[in-house]
Amino acid sequence: MITEDLQGYFVLAVIVISFILIYKQILRPTLSLLLANLVFVLAGILTVKELLDGLANESIISILLLILLTAGIRKNFEIETLFDRIYQYTSSYRSFLLAMMTKVAVLSSMMNNTPVVAAMTPYVFNWGRKNKIAPSKLLIPLSYATICGGMITLIGTSTTLVLNGFLLSNGLPSLDISNIFLIGVTVTILVILYITFLGHKLLPEKQHLLDEFSKNKREYLIETNLTMNSPLVGKSITEGGLRNLAGVYLVEIIRNSKIISPVEPEEQVENQDVLIFAGHTQDIVDLVKSEIGLTLPTSTSSIELENHRLIEVVVSNNSNLIGQRIKESDFRNRYNAAIVAMHRNGERLSGKIGDQNIKAGDLLLLYAGAKFKNQLDLFRDLFVISELREIKKPSRKKIIALVIVGSVTGFLVIIGNFSLFMSLLIIIALMAGFKMIAMQDVRQEIDVDLLAILVFSLAMGTAVVKSGAGIQIADALTTYLAHWGNPGILAALLIVTAILTSFISNVGAVSVTFPIALALNQSLSIDTGVLYLGIAFAASAAFSTPIGYQTNLIVYGPGGYNYKDFFKMGLPVTLIYLTTVFLLLLWLYPEI
Repeated sequence: MITEDLQGYFVLAVIVISFILIYKQILRPTLSLLLANLVFVLAGILTVKELLDGLANESIISILLLILLTAGIRKNFEIETLFDRIYQYTSSYRSFLLAMMTKVAVLSSMMNNTPVVAAMTPYVFNWGRKNKIAPSKLLIPLSYATICGGMITLIGTSTTLVLNGFLLSNGLPSLDISNIFLIGVTVTILVILYITFLGHKLLPEKQHLLDEFSKNKREYLIETNLTMNSPLVGKSITEGGLRNLAGVYLVEIIRNSKIISPVEPEEQVENQDVLIFAGHTQDIVDLVKSEIGLTLPTSTSSIELENHRLIEVVVSNNSNLIGQRIKESDFRNRYNAAIVAMHRNGERLSGKIGDQNIKAGDLLLLYAGAKFKNQLDLFRDLFVISELREIKKPSRKKIIALVIVGSVTGFLVIIGNFSLFMSLLIIIALMAGFKMIAMQDVRQEIDVDLLAILVFSLAMGTAVVKSGAGIQIADALTTYLAHWGNPGILAALLIVTAILTSFISNVGAVSVTFPIALALNQSLSIDTGVLYLGIAFAASAAFSTPIGYQTNLIVYGPGGYNYKDFFKMGLPVTLIYLTTVFLLLLWLYPEI
């Protein structure tokens, strides 16, 4: 057992190690947080009950109910079609940017922002193509707008809901909804205006014209085998015509586990060679269908090719696939799809596709069979960035159902006699009654990884409180920042939270900084709400890295971005966001 005077340092050390393992992608977030909490239990800092308390936390369950609510709306109504009507007269880049960010920010204040970005990415991507605008000039603004919009209400993001759960579990008042709205609307407007009129100049332009765009789509690594009677065998690269393929080029040859790269024009093709090409999306099918004696790996053989579709997906940062080799991931059976090519920004891949370790943000090109759509778990492992669904006009019954559900929602909010949890339960029950949600949707949409992260983060926060680590950090802040007064302490807390959320996630940042704020409120004579509101907004200031927020990761691959792009664009946005939050908090809480 760890002595009481050392427990705080021990907890902080375990948390630091846990976050390093997450950041370095050595362990998935779920496993890293689980191991950290198991260490706390074995050290006697947490009890098993405290480890599992999050399963009965209303705020955590509310997040899952919000995901179901969003899924029901997405399933029954084509949000993309609505946006198409809204944007049909928007042709200039700046007008579309302003309209798009405004609309998705409002939508994200009412729905979980992650599926909003997942649904809107194909639409925004295609709008850019049709209007000769590089997708890289549009997708970061899409993500940033949903992050800001999620902070307008208590239900727009998991950040506020998790923090509210911390407050309620410690017998403290809920977050002030009116102050959340005031600060959230202000920072959203400022960020949108900044990006529209000035910040967009910092966005990279990966393509300049539509013609260039069609020629320079994302470059994938493509693995091919030789057919049994391939005419290439025995011929040199030049003789076989492999130096003049449209849209693809030969990167390397794998021969008896040996990699030949670069491939010289005189190199002769041998039987059993595996040829690795780099190429663009539209040219892959042409390569395989050509009569030069190449075929995709046998992993595609069980896919119903007569019904197959070519689909692009991006690996989410909570994916169960991360760290697995493709050939060991059982991908084909799980999704009724075969990975035929992959792309990783800023990193040149080498070797067979099946030997690649999957990483968060990887773009995968799939041959997907007829069952792919039913087997895809959109919010857990993969985000689809090509459109799968047909546009359907909602029936009159569904429109009436939506009106009833919307009316009940508004009524519950106005009377205020029900908690958010109870209100959501009633709304979900109504949607189930109108057959807008089925049990199959519940099974598919409930993200076990997300639930585990929320529960383990809550337990981690409890460990920080019980061990005294929060008090130790609070004492250090008050000691070293005493000459700056309470505003200096508030500013430091905002900065620390924003740095944490850029590298570990908003939930992880809240779980660490809430106990610090709790300890500070016990030692400082200030309104208890100011510090909690501060960390709520700072924990969503994940603009500078693609890994800090799920929405950033969704657009990371499709936009062709790298870390530098996010830092260059995100740093000024972060400064504007945090400065505005800081000044508004000082205005709302003058006694600080």
